[in-house]
Amino acid sequence: MHFSSDNWAGCHPAIAENLNRHAGGFSAGYGNGELDLKVTDRLREIFECDLDVFFVSTGTAANSLSLASFQRPGGVIFAYNEAHVIVDECGAPHFLSGSMRLSPISGKNGKMDIKMLADSVSALANASVHQGRPAGITITQSSETGTVYSLYELDAIAAIARSHNLPLHMDGARFANALVALDVSPAEMTWKRGVDLLSFGATKNGCWCAEAIVVFDRSHTEELRWLQKRSAQLFSKTRFIAAQFDAYLANDLWLKNARHANAMGQALARAIEAAPGMRLTVQPQANEIFAVLENSLAQRLRNAGAFFYDWETPPELKGNVSTDETVCRFVTSFATTQDDIDRFAAVIGAEAIAAQ
Repeated sequence: MHFSSDNWAGCHPAIAENLNRHAGGFSAGYGNGELDLKVTDRLREIFECDLDVFFVSTGTAANSLSLASFQRPGGVIFAYNEAHVIVDECGAPHFLSGSMRLSPISGKNGKMDIKMLADSVSALANASVHQGRPAGITITQSSETGTVYSLYELDAIAAIARSHNLPLHMDGARFANALVALDVSPAEMTWKRGVDLLSFGATKNGCWCAEAIVVFDRSHTEELRWLQKRSAQLFSKTRFIAAQFDAYLANDLWLKNARHANAMGQALARAIEAAPGMRLTVQPQANEIFAVLENSLAQRLRNAGAFFYDWETPPELKGNVSTDETVCRFVTSFATTQDDIDRFAAVIGAEAIAAQ
C-alpha cells in the first residue's frame, strides 16, 4: 500500500517500451531530433496554439527556470505561502535567477487568497525603489493540498497579473490530475486563462524522468534558451526525454493515468470518511488526500504495510488536532490498484470502497 508519493510509482510500461525502442540508432541532439520536434508539434495540437517547449529533468528545474525568465532587478514573484517553489526547492528559484525574491501569499486549502494577492501586488507596485517591484505570479495546479483552482479563480488571478503587466506561471507538476478533475481542455486551463508559462509535469504521472517548460508567451523563449543551458538543463540526448513524452501523450495515456490516479484518490477519501478515527482535512479534487488520524491508527496502518507521510498541521486546523492525532498525506498514482484501496479500508475498519 504505497501512498507516500506518486514519485514512488515506477514508469508506465508503454513509456518504458518507447524508451527502449529509441535506444539505438542516431538522432540529432540538443532538442533538434525528429522525436523532439514531433513532441513539440503534438503539444501544439494538445494546447491548440503555437508554443515553444524546453525539456528539463525535474519540476524544480522547470519552475526555477520559468521564474528566472521573469526576473528583473528588484523583482518579486508572488506565490502561495506553502507553494513548492517556496518550501520544497531549496532556494533553487533564487539561485538560478541570481536575485529573485518570493513573496508568500496565504490562503486556505492550498490556494492563494485572491484579494490578499491583489492587495499585495498593488502595494508593491506602488512602493518605492527600496522595496522592489512585482515581477510575476506563480500558481500550483493542482495545489499542494490536492485541491484545484477553478477557471473562475484562474481568471481572477490572471486579471491581477494583467492589470500590473505581470507574467503568470503555472506549476503543473500534477497538471493532468487537475485537468481531468476540471474536465476542461488544456487550452482552457492555461493560455486561454492568461497563463504565460507552464511547468508541464509528467514524472509523477507515469514517466521515468520527463518535465517540460511550455511557453505560451514566446517573448520568454530567447531568455529561456540561455537559462536552460547555463543551468545544465540542456541535454545532449534529449530524445530520451522526448521518447517518454511521445508515449505519454500517445492515445491520451497521460489523461488515462491521471483519471485512474484521481479515481483511486476519491476511493481512498471515501474509505477515510467511512472509518472511525480518521477525518479528511479538505475534500480532495485530485490525487492527494490529507487526513487527520489517531496516532494508534496511523501506526496500525504502517504495521500493515502502508506507506504515507506525516504532515504539518495547516494553519486552518491549528487547535483542531489533538496531541493524540496526526495530519497525514496519502497520494495515489497510475500504479495504485483497487486491491490497495481494499486492503487500506480493511485495516482502518471501513467497508471496501470501489473506485467510481
